Amino acid sequence: MGISRYLPGLRALFDGMARPPRTRPETNRVSVVRTTGAAAAVIAACMAPPAIAQDYPVRPIRMIVGVPPGGTTDILGRIVAAKLGERLGFQIVVDNRPGASGIIGIGLVVKSQPDGYTLMMSGGSITAIGSLYSNVPFDVARDLVPVAFIATTPFILVVHPTLPVNSISELISYAKSRPGALNYGASAPGTIQHLGGELLKRMTGISMVYVPYKGTGAVMPDLLGGRLQAAIENVMTMAPHIKSGALRGLGVTSATRSAVMPDLPTIAESGVPGFQAIGRFGVFAAAKTPSPIVQRLRTEIDGFMKEPELRARLLAQGAEPDTTRPDELREVLAREIGTWGKVIREAGLRVE
Repeated sequence: MGISRYLPGLRALFDGMARPPRTRPETNRVSVVRTTGAAAAVIAACMAPPAIAQDYPVRPIRMIVGVPPGGTTDILGRIVAAKLGERLGFQIVVDNRPGASGIIGIGLVVKSQPDGYTLMMSGGSITAIGSLYSNVPFDVARDLVPVAFIATTPFILVVHPTLPVNSISELISYAKSRPGALNYGASAPGTIQHLGGELLKRMTGISMVYVPYKGTGAVMPDLLGGRLQAAIENVMTMAPHIKSGALRGLGVTSATRSAVMPDLPTIAESGVPGFQAIGRFGVFAAAKTPSPIVQRLRTEIDGFMKEPELRARLLAQGAEPDTTRPDELREVLAREIGTWGKVIREAGLRVE
């Protein structure tokens, strides 16, 4: 927005200052000061936003990732940090701060200066924290601003080959004949992997014991070693083990089949119609971050997300590049919060 559109008004203000005083000098002096202040405010309003966007950034940026290294959120966070850093001309340092289903990492962002120098890559668990945990010291919808969603990913329900089931229907029959005997592992409470398992239990009437882990990387040793019977985890990390025969894939959690494993049916088409649980990954900043900075970040992210090479790289790993428009970001966030809040309430889940 240029200043030229305001010149006629400013000219009138300054012309008024030059006219002979009609009242006492003291009164006129106060009027001039106030008029000058109003003119300065108009000038500042015109010039400040472009200056903020033009000057940002002037130092390295920190990208908080609220999970341990190795999982999908971490992988996507590092991809985005590298690409965004190239476009902004400053390094973006990934800072893993796992704990309490992401509450520790989110808290760091919420408490940071809203200046665009502390960002966060988060997965779907960000939408469940407020419903799952008591006394969360922030409100995701109020205290964070969604900068851009990056990708969505389906999860895969897998079992160890020693478990005598080869399909979702066989798993349901097995679990119903042995209530509570089947365990499944997933990342920390409140992650979409965990909530996907709880949704499956409620939709099918089966009983499975949830075993929480700190992250996807922590699940793998017990799952591959057979100490864990089943798991719901990301297609990006599960696909290689399924292809090698180390694990058996039963179904994907998205509404449509995964491009990575197109022969694997969805859970919805395997006897649980309507089932869906997908991960949504995005970049967030502290609320009150200046709009020009948020827009600058969105523009740069949108720029590299359109690169064919990057899109092919994400698709090869099972991540669908997200096409959510900027004006839809808050609406999508609110919808996800409502969806998983309902699952949490109906399942009676609560972490004190």
